[in-house]
Amino acid sequence: MKDMEWPACLDEYEKLVIRVNTPRVVIDNAVCPTSTLVKVDSARRHGILLEAVQVLTDLNLLIKKAYISSDGRFFMDVFHVTDLNGNKLTDESVISYIEQSLETIHYGRSNSFNGLTALELTGTDRVGLLSEVFAVLADLQCSVVEAKVWTHNGRIASLIYVKDCNSGSPIEDSQQIDRIEARLRNVLKGDNDIRSAKMTVSMVVTHTERRLHQMMFADRDYERMPVLRHSTDYPVVTVQNWADRSYSVVNVQCKDRTKLLFDVVCTLTDMEYVVFHATINTAGERAYLEFYIRHIDGTPISSEPERQRVIQCLEAAVGRRASEGVRLELCMEDRQGLLADVTRTFRENGLNVTRAEISTERDEALNIFYVTDEMGNPADPKIIEAVRQKIGLSNLKVKELPMIYHQKGESEEQTVGVGGAVLLSLGSLVRKNLYNLGLIRSYS
Repeated sequence: MKDMEWPACLDEYEKLVIRVNTPRVVIDNAVCPTSTLVKVDSARRHGILLEAVQVLTDLNLLIKKAYISSDGRFFMDVFHVTDLNGNKLTDESVISYIEQSLETIHYGRSNSFNGLTALELTGTDRVGLLSEVFAVLADLQCSVVEAKVWTHNGRIASLIYVKDCNSGSPIEDSQQIDRIEARLRNVLKGDNDIRSAKMTVSMVVTHTERRLHQMMFADRDYERMPVLRHSTDYPVVTVQNWADRSYSVVNVQCKDRTKLLFDVVCTLTDMEYVVFHATINTAGERAYLEFYIRHIDGTPISSEPERQRVIQCLEAAVGRRASEGVRLELCMEDRQGLLADVTRTFRENGLNVTRAEISTERDEALNIFYVTDEMGNPADPKIIEAVRQKIGLSNLKVKELPMIYHQKGESEEQTVGVGGAVLLSLGSLVRKNLYNLGLIRSYS
């Protein structure tokens, strides 16, 4: 870490505390031929693993392997990462950003949404709902700057960042806020969601995707059965107790995708579990995650209902971002009402939006939509083309997933499997993690 300039008011003890708590970060491209190693060594505290993973996933990096160990007072881990195309990191500005971000995770993250008003919406999903939401916002002179929309088990959660389209300022007028809340709440309620539809306005902005997980968790989406199930690739989650060591061992097997580790660690953290050890591995299109956890009070999972709840919540965490449908990318000059017009075109052609990421850069709209037909089946290519013709062939494009998802990676033997998990001894697990962290030469 670079030498720090200390404020004059700090005494020597305060400087020592800062040095001890400041993570030490090493980024290495020489050790592994296929990925960049990111090593983090820090004082342990609740939530630090999530913050470290968040730094990497916010850059859309793929975490192909990870080894985590945080027994005692220190947190040590190593991440094997690549870009979306499976390449090692070579851009020095990206490497420098990762180093600086990880070294300052103890001191909070700056937020890029300052100066905007955050709208939080949850309710029953239905075809055309997003179109109605954006039409209301356009009518109320709200300009959508950023937004993310998730759907899962028949529920929808959305975090929308807006500003006044005339002044460009946050919306602070209490009467205008009341109008926004009332009209959006009516849209969310529809004909049959009087009790569970929720809409709030906030000037305090948290990490968007973590907040979406929290909103869906509070909405108890994990307890609801899917309205339609077309995918057969469900996550397999098991939870066992290792009584001798007072750990609960959580195993997750599912299809690999971006931000998978973030989604799982975010859920465990917000459920107030602490990850003491973990091993994450990927082979081809599959991901294998194993966590040794305790509750924040130091106890393992203590009852069958609690075990089942953890399983349900982790299945939901994986499923919320497992996008179904065709990925459409909209890139064109932004204007007031653009989102209302585009999503109305989707609705009029029987397309349902299962997930959306809305962003603006200068005066350009950069939007991603995942769409299915009204029944959740793959959309008819002819309908997709008709929609593209109406919106503009050069503006709306069908995009494939990055190549990494269509390539088979090296096959690796899985030491610990789901269902018949072999509970390793603590000594062996710690030695393995220390070896993977590069702190010892052998763990055999």
